[in-house]
Amino acid sequence: MTVKVYPLRDTSTMLRRNIKQELRDKVAIGAIIGIPVLFLLLFVYVFGGALKDSVRSASTPAYIDYVLPGLIIMTAAAGLIGISTQASVDMTAGIIDRFRTMAIFRPSILIARIAASALQTLVAMVAVFVIAFALGFRSDAGLMRWLGAAGLLAFVTVSLACLGLAFGLAAKTVASASNGPFPLVVLPLVGSGIVPTSTMPAGLRYFAEYQPFSPMINTLRGLLLGTPIGWSWLIALAWCGGLGLLGLIWSVSVFNRRDRQRGTPGPGFSAAAAG
Repeated sequence: MTVKVYPLRDTSTMLRRNIKQELRDKVAIGAIIGIPVLFLLLFVYVFGGALKDSVRSASTPAYIDYVLPGLIIMTAAAGLIGISTQASVDMTAGIIDRFRTMAIFRPSILIARIAASALQTLVAMVAVFVIAFALGFRSDAGLMRWLGAAGLLAFVTVSLACLGLAFGLAAKTVASASNGPFPLVVLPLVGSGIVPTSTMPAGLRYFAEYQPFSPMINTLRGLLLGTPIGWSWLIALAWCGGLGLLGLIWSVSVFNRRDRQRGTPGPGFSAAAAG
C-alpha cells in the first residue's frame, strides 16, 4: 500500500516545529548572538587600541570596520552549536524515531532543521550588525555590494548548518553535540578576521591564509569596505560548497544508518509507504 506524502506541507510543518523549539532554547540563542558580540566588545574596546595600527588604511579607518566581517563569519560558525545541540536532543529524546513511524516526507526532517537553523543564524547576524553600527561601524557599500554580502552570508550559513546537523546526528550525547563544533566557532579568529595574516609568523600565516574562513572573511570585507577581493570569492564559494556537501552526505549517512538499525527506510521514503 502506498501512502501519499506532501513535501511542502510536511517541510513547513517541521519548520514551524523547529522554530518554536529554537525560541524556547534561550541558551543557544544567547550563545549564537552573545559569543560574537562579546568578541566584538573585547576586540574593539580592550585590544582595539593595540591592534588598530596594524589594520589602518584608507578603506578601514577604524578597527571596528576591519574586525566586523570576521565576527559576522564567527556568528555563522556559532550557529553550529545551536543546530548540533537541537539535532542531538531530537535523536536522543526519541522524537526522530516517532517521526520515522509517521507517513511524512522523510527529507523534511533534515531540510526543516537546516532551514530553521539558518534563519536563526541570519537573525543573529542582523543583531550583530545593528550593535556594530551602534558602536561606530560604517560602510560605503552600495545596494549591489550589500546584496552580494547577503548572498554570501546566506550561502555560508546554510553550508555550516548542514555541517552542524551532521555533528548533532552523529553525536552520542547532547553534551558532545554542543562541544564538538566549538573549535570551528573560534577558527575565524585564527585567520584574517582580527589582524592581517601578513603580520603573523610564517607557519601560522600559512595556516591562517588557507583555512576555510579566511577567504569568506576577505570576500565579505571587500564587499562591505571595498578592499581587494581577488580570487577570495571563488575560494570562499568552493569551501562553502564543500563543507555543505560534506555535511549533507554525513547527515544522510548517519540518518540512514539509524534507520537500518531499526529496520526502517531511509529519508527518501515514508514508513507507511515502505509497508
